[in-house]
Amino acid sequence: MKILVTVKRVIDYNVQVRVKSDNSGVEKENVKMSMNPPDENAVEEALRIKEAGKADEIIILSIGEEKCQETIRTALAMGADRGILVKTNDEIEPLSVSKIVAKIVETENPGLILMGKQAIDDDSNQTAQMTSALLDWPQATFASKIEMEENTAIITREIDEGLERIKVNIPFIASCDLRLNEPRYASLPNIMKAKKKPIEIKSTEELGIDTKPRIENLKISEPPTRQKGVMVSDVAELVQKLKYEAKVIWVS
Repeated sequence: MKILVTVKRVIDYNVQVRVKSDNSGVEKENVKMSMNPPDENAVEEALRIKEAGKADEIIILSIGEEKCQETIRTALAMGADRGILVKTNDEIEPLSVSKIVAKIVETENPGLILMGKQAIDDDSNQTAQMTSALLDWPQATFASKIEMEENTAIITREIDEGLERIKVNIPFIASCDLRLNEPRYASLPNIMKAKKKPIEIKSTEELGIDTKPRIENLKISEPPTRQKGVMVSDVAELVQKLKYEAKVIWVS
């Protein structure tokens, strides 16, 4: 069985994001980029499934500019077998990603697709669900545990009420939660090996996918500056401020 894992190149989570002066987006020039954290969990889970003898090959898919090869190489250094880069300079929306993944599935025929539950740059949390609809495959979102069986899998999901266990047929799509596992660090020998692993480059035109954005960003602005706290002299003043200023205490 093949496992297809999608990874996204995003601004590193330790970087302070800056909004452009014209409010058209965020600054990405000379900014440290890395793999989307939930995608790291997806790669790690694919490796564990393969190490358990339940998969033969792990394919890493990324969509974007030429520099996305760095993100693929990171996954290859962790232990994946090969990569596919679909090149485009457009701002990719979740539906376009889903259409591209569905096209790749036609040629690669994986038994499992693993994705991060969402990207930390846009927090859309849509790609896994829409890909499932396009392929007519079962989906298991927010997976915190994946148990592979012969023709099915048992998935533990994080929901508001607690944990939910579901059974899905193979092939299926899972979006991975941060609680799923602890991603491994790439060793130096594996980093060197990753440089020789193949990355196939395709274009959106070759796949016949229109990636033109359907949504127009009107304005991106910084969040409001947090106001400085104040010292209160006694409990009575604290209660007054909680009631009438913060309005976190209900007044009858």
